[in-house]
Amino acid sequence: MKKMMMGSLLSQSQMVLTRVLLLLLSFTSMVRAKDHFYDFMLKETNFTKLCITNSVLTVNGSFPGPTIHVRKGDTAFVNVHNQGDYGVTIHWHGVKQPRNPWSDGPEYITQCSIAPGTNFTYKVIFSTEEGTLWWHAHSDWTQSTVHGAIVILPAEGTTYPFPQPDEEQVIVLGSWFVFDVNKHLHYDLSVGGELPGAQAYVINGQPGAFFNCSNDETTFRLSVDYGKTYLLRIINAAVDSELFFAIAEHNVTVVGMDGSYLKPISTANVAISPGQTMNVLLTANQPLGHYYMAARQFISIGLADVENATTAVIEYRGNYTAPSTPIFPSNLPSHRDIEAGNGFLSRLRSLANKEHPISVPQNISHPMFVVVSEKEIVCPNRSCVSLDGNRLSSAMNNITFQNPTTDILLAYYRDISGVYETDFPDYPKWFYNFTSDDLPNNTVIPTIGTKVRMFNFNETVEIVFQGTDVLAGAQNHPVHMHGYSYYVVGSGLGNFNNETDPKSYNLVDPPELNTVRVPKNGWVTVRFTANNPGVWLWHCHLIRHQTWGMKTVFIVQNGDTPETSILDPPPSMPSCKSSFVNYIEEFKNSDGLQLVRMRGM
Repeated sequence: MKKMMMGSLLSQSQMVLTRVLLLLLSFTSMVRAKDHFYDFMLKETNFTKLCITNSVLTVNGSFPGPTIHVRKGDTAFVNVHNQGDYGVTIHWHGVKQPRNPWSDGPEYITQCSIAPGTNFTYKVIFSTEEGTLWWHAHSDWTQSTVHGAIVILPAEGTTYPFPQPDEEQVIVLGSWFVFDVNKHLHYDLSVGGELPGAQAYVINGQPGAFFNCSNDETTFRLSVDYGKTYLLRIINAAVDSELFFAIAEHNVTVVGMDGSYLKPISTANVAISPGQTMNVLLTANQPLGHYYMAARQFISIGLADVENATTAVIEYRGNYTAPSTPIFPSNLPSHRDIEAGNGFLSRLRSLANKEHPISVPQNISHPMFVVVSEKEIVCPNRSCVSLDGNRLSSAMNNITFQNPTTDILLAYYRDISGVYETDFPDYPKWFYNFTSDDLPNNTVIPTIGTKVRMFNFNETVEIVFQGTDVLAGAQNHPVHMHGYSYYVVGSGLGNFNNETDPKSYNLVDPPELNTVRVPKNGWVTVRFTANNPGVWLWHCHLIRHQTWGMKTVFIVQNGDTPETSILDPPPSMPSCKSSFVNYIEEFKNSDGLQLVRMRGM
């Protein structure tokens, strides 16, 4: 009897101890995961650059906008007040937003725009991301001035997987237009013309030394101490351009990309696509002096929008005579250095260790082969102003995406019919020599539609993206997926070979990215597990290609439990008061063939 009482008491003590431990763990989790609150005031602000004063939309009057600071696993509530003249949405690029597509932000995909004079609060849920991401407008081309950094520090009690840097600095690479870019955009779309190009690139809002009206005030400067190491958080926020970046006489060590860590890579320069972020370590180990950091457009087709390099200055502190001119980086590649630009991807490797594990799908349940290409929209009587009287479009698997009249997420959640179709193809309609310069005519005209691809919860997905030379338009395509990161398991030049190329896949330590460059006339393979239910946009992050329709939507269906299902919508989603303006439509010609043309022409 005494032994039974002792056993009972011991059992009760263990239960109490277990409950205390669970409470402590819960308390610790609550302490570590914090909520942060930000107010974003969208308003017009005047800036003078390149001798021209221009009024642009900004957040809190700054360009680039404010930086959001969180730790891994935190949540940020961002109340966006639109005091501008037109509707805007904000996307939290690279933030997975588990089960919360309502705050992802792309216009007419997960929400309608925040109308002038109204506000909307985004709930930005951070989960596994750690490093540098960014936020930007995701409506029209407002991203050009409405963007900023997201700094995600390690969770409390953990550290960087590299020596602690002495200081940190955000470096935002952006575009600058000397005119109202959205006004030009809509005019160009209405007449089927070429879309706007930037007049300069900027580093932290400044074009640097080699543009009209350049002076000390038009150049960003970073002061450094000899012997110290600096973590540079680099973001390519340029709307339509891949960029090279280098620092004169200095190598950098790449340690992270797109909110994930990498095995360290020492390099003299980096190539960074629009949407991508990089964490690099810079050690100030050169003679005291002034050194340019510089960015130059990396082009894989056509002419550069901006010939001049964009510059900032690294200034060493100390006693020395400052040079009249900083040293320019001889290690900055030329515009067309394809090898320097595309060769970088093959060097990337995840840490793939105990502290930073990865989970690459090994058995694929849903394979896809997606062809990305330029297309041609027929204009009756060749009445458009570009491409021999027709206009350019872009497509995935020959589908040029047409924005719907209301957002797809709401239609899916409320089971509203007629907004989208669920037949985005897993494979192209035709297989041909994708990289040939002599392609059949049936590769030119796209199908127009709001077509999405459905995934069951927890499907394992592999997508091979294949570039093409349709319309002699072979070029790089940085593709970005919302709501997910993915493992880049392989890439190469030429046509993908489904028998030999998979043998070269890296399934051990591939990089985990949210934006990856499909190389010119080449392919890239990504894998992910569809375990984040919601409506998520896939698109090329060259904004002209996105505007022309190189995008689609993946809908990941709910799992079997509330914890694997989409969260309920917030009570005050922006209403869809006006339909998206589409400039293309389908029609049948006299022979009964289905074609597409400019609307109203």
